[in-house]
Amino acid sequence: MLVHLSIHNYAIVEHLDLELDAGMTVITGETGAGKSIMLDALGLALGDRADSGVVRPGADKADILASFDLERIPEARNWLAERDLESDGPCILRRVITAEGRSRAYINGSPCPLGDLKSLGERLIDIHSQHEHQSLLKADTHRRLLDEYAGASELARQVQLAAQRWRQTQQTLERLTNASDEQRARQQLLSYQLEELENLALGDNELEQLEQEHKTLANAGSLLGSCRQVIDQCSESEGGNVLSVLTTGLQRLTSQHSQPAALGEAINLLASAQIQIEEAVGELNRFIDHFDADPERQQRIEERLDTIYTLARKHRTQPGELPALQQRLLTELEELNADDEAIERLQEELAAYARHYGERAQELSRLRQDSARHLGQAVEQEMQRLGMPGGRFSIELRPHGSDELHPQGLEQVEFLVSANPGQPLKSLAKVASGGELSRISLAIQVITAQTSHIPTLVFDEVDVGIGGPTAEVVGQLLRQLGQRGQVLTVTHLPQVAAQGHNHLFVHKARGSAETRTAVSLLDGGQRVEEIARMLGGVDLTEESLAHARQMIGTARAA
Repeated sequence: MLVHLSIHNYAIVEHLDLELDAGMTVITGETGAGKSIMLDALGLALGDRADSGVVRPGADKADILASFDLERIPEARNWLAERDLESDGPCILRRVITAEGRSRAYINGSPCPLGDLKSLGERLIDIHSQHEHQSLLKADTHRRLLDEYAGASELARQVQLAAQRWRQTQQTLERLTNASDEQRARQQLLSYQLEELENLALGDNELEQLEQEHKTLANAGSLLGSCRQVIDQCSESEGGNVLSVLTTGLQRLTSQHSQPAALGEAINLLASAQIQIEEAVGELNRFIDHFDADPERQQRIEERLDTIYTLARKHRTQPGELPALQQRLLTELEELNADDEAIERLQEELAAYARHYGERAQELSRLRQDSARHLGQAVEQEMQRLGMPGGRFSIELRPHGSDELHPQGLEQVEFLVSANPGQPLKSLAKVASGGELSRISLAIQVITAQTSHIPTLVFDEVDVGIGGPTAEVVGQLLRQLGQRGQVLTVTHLPQVAAQGHNHLFVHKARGSAETRTAVSLLDGGQRVEEIARMLGGVDLTEESLAHARQMIGTARAA
């Protein structure tokens, strides 16, 4: 619950420190004294938006700090633990707004985004304002209130998440399915192209070898002629050939009886050259003997090369790049085939999400049906107590008119009301006047607050337009809520103020130069005087004081 509220330089508040207790705390004061300013400042500590206009004139910043005891709020403790923001003592929310309009937020001393402050604040306090009845005109509010009353908020969130996942999967599946015609055409083309490349079966280095062999066969006549000419020039068949010249030279050099040692190396080189030429002539003869200038082989090579070159031109690539092209096409085809597998997988996921949604949505629908009856009866009963005798209230659950998986569940939720006896139930927005809507809103807020998991409830002048016995009933209802947690109530009604466990009085403290808002915790006698003032005005009489004592005593006795 809220245990401390500190406000500095906010609006007309210079400095304010409040210690707050459990139970029902009423906040009263004259009009314009600043009662709602306190709650507005609290709203800023809980993440509401603000501008520089909230800073007290002459100050450089407004500073608001709210401390909470989280013993009875496990959701808030878990939220803090998930973000490593927990502390040993109370949870402290702080908001600073500068005169230039800049805003900073802190949780337990750590800077945080405004969204985090708001998210945590929603787990700490539930604020009901005098204008909240306007939200009752929205269908989303009807559904939210019913789900909260049914204790099905988490289940509703699961239904919404299941519907979102189903929809996302369906969109992905539709995208893949819509592309399937084009995809199938691409798959057929790739399969055909890969079949051509696989039939070609171009081997490693085959192209280079074919081109070299083709050059050799194409120049066969010239090549053989050159070989024979070289053999003739080197062969010993003629006296003027290379071998005969080498042989004659060696004979002359080796025929000398006394050879100088310096000629030995030259003789060895000539002898080696003679041997190498003889071996070369032998290799040339063997090449000529075994060379097969087969024109059919040449034709087959040319046909093979033509097939390779044609396929390369078809794919607008170099012949040597055909193996790499084949691998790229194969990879693309595998990816397209994987899309087919993805379609099958998505279809299975879509069915699974639909089953999960159906199970959760059916369970949510059962809870809504049971709770709609009980909530309708409870609100209708409170309407009688709040000055609407004969009024009726019902909650209609109307199935959606399509087969879509709706994030809100299987049905639409709408509040129906009959404000006067004999009138049919109609939409709340069509039949309730402003005053009736305010009382219906209060009845709904009181009933739904009883099932709230949030221990601190704030009611900001929700009793506007209510008086007499009805006001006393409102006070009793709020006191009952305070007995199970903490209720802060801003009120102008003495019947409501008398029901409080604690009483805060907001007033203006006027100095020589400026006016400031101050808050006092009233004790027994001071409280009697304040309620008497609310009953009879500025001049207190024995009658008004006695009436005030009686009202307080009756509330305590009850």
